[in-house]
Amino acid sequence: MSKKLIKSGVIVSAMTLISRVLGLVRDVVIANLMGAGTSADVFFFANKIPNFLRRLFAEGAFAQAFVPVLTEYQEKNTPEETRELISKVAGTLGLLVTVVTLFGVIGSPILAALFGGGWFLDWLNDGPNAEKFELASLMLKITFPYLWFITFTALAGAILNTRGRFAVSAFTPVFLNIAIISFAIWLSPTLEKPEIGLAWGVFFGGLIQFLFQIPFLLKERALVKPSWGWNHSGVVKIRTLMIPALFGVSVSQINLLFDTFIASFLMTGSISWLYYSDRLLEFPLGLFGIAIATVILPALSKNHVNAQGEGFSQTMDWGVKAILLLGMPAMLGLILLAQPMLMVLFMRGAFSITDVEMASYSLIAYGSGLLSFMLIKVLAPGYYSRQDTKTPVKFGIIAMISNMAFNLIFAIPFGYVGLAIATSMSALLNACLLYQGLHKAGVYRISRSTIIFTLKVIVATLAMTALILYALPEQTQWLSWSFSHRVSVLAMLISAGAGCYLVTLVILGIRPWKIKKAPTLS
Repeated sequence: MSKKLIKSGVIVSAMTLISRVLGLVRDVVIANLMGAGTSADVFFFANKIPNFLRRLFAEGAFAQAFVPVLTEYQEKNTPEETRELISKVAGTLGLLVTVVTLFGVIGSPILAALFGGGWFLDWLNDGPNAEKFELASLMLKITFPYLWFITFTALAGAILNTRGRFAVSAFTPVFLNIAIISFAIWLSPTLEKPEIGLAWGVFFGGLIQFLFQIPFLLKERALVKPSWGWNHSGVVKIRTLMIPALFGVSVSQINLLFDTFIASFLMTGSISWLYYSDRLLEFPLGLFGIAIATVILPALSKNHVNAQGEGFSQTMDWGVKAILLLGMPAMLGLILLAQPMLMVLFMRGAFSITDVEMASYSLIAYGSGLLSFMLIKVLAPGYYSRQDTKTPVKFGIIAMISNMAFNLIFAIPFGYVGLAIATSMSALLNACLLYQGLHKAGVYRISRSTIIFTLKVIVATLAMTALILYALPEQTQWLSWSFSHRVSVLAMLISAGAGCYLVTLVILGIRPWKIKKAPTLS
């Protein structure tokens, strides 16, 4: 039983909670400043493209390939050889990302035309959305360097995570939120186009995150001079693993960009409504799903390196149970309380009740896929920790093609909500394929105790749902209340639902604080 693994999970969740809370504050400030109009659409667009590449070069494909290899080096090689690996990785990755960043800044109009096709066509034909294309091209020049900063931030975070320093990398995103909030409050109101101020917030937020990691790398004796090492054995292994992982991680990001491309042809506000609903989805996903996945990847990698098959399976089982325990009520909570949460968080300034209603539809659609998104985060490390990046790619491509098909099917009758429905359906397919692959390989199979555990969680979630539905006020009541009263009622509903859920679990014999733990990192 591992107290250290649980402690690491709690630390990551706590740090992530701080970051996510500040992220919500950031979105509240943005919603108040720009609502869901043209300015908001363009800012979210300009922020999404470098974030797409961040998933590839930074904490996505790179981390999934780098962490297992670095763990192997730390277990089997000398400290000098490990430092050499870090040096070669930093130099090789750094040069590649520098080239990509320069292209992004110089070629921003090309990127804006590629991913904002509807705006580009309007610009060519002097249509009503021509201004969006010009503004997006300008803002991409400001936001794109964020990719360079966050890549090295992710490299540092991966190194620290393999050494058990989870809190540092989990806390780092706080600085991005602080930067955007600060620029939104003090710079944006002074500009003719306030969204430009937010773009500079992204730029400086990335810079601060990068600088914050340096002292901790020094303390771990891991701050080394970058050097080119394309043919270094460790780098060869990482890029061999990373190339297929690029496709696997890019699946969800390509889906999001495809959503953005289609949304550029839809009514103004579509991109913003999808963004605000996605942000609420990201709160539990980051707090629980990503935090748990961050903790188990190094543990799974060590289990694999040391040929601890039973420990590997136990770690996977712990991750799945934790996801079910936290993800099931979070999913139903998002769906049931979509409108109240959007009212409390965003309905002020330029964000109207119409925006609340429109965003709630996509939040419900996204929320239905939350458990699938979270399970993907835990099941995928079962492959990456064994240095198998090809299988998740195969499943990811299937999911991506399915998502594009779902987009075309649902976007026509349901507009932007159809895009969210398609994303959730493809996530469910991806999660099922990932588990099926682990099951067939004999790596992880859901035990009878986990099935019984799942059934009890479902019963507890249904009890929570019934209570919330019984106590949930009508929309007219929410609109008639003051902000403070809305907050208190929402807090009461969440607390009552959580209390009902926990009490039902205890009655059914589940003690959440006594779930079987997986082997430790040390």
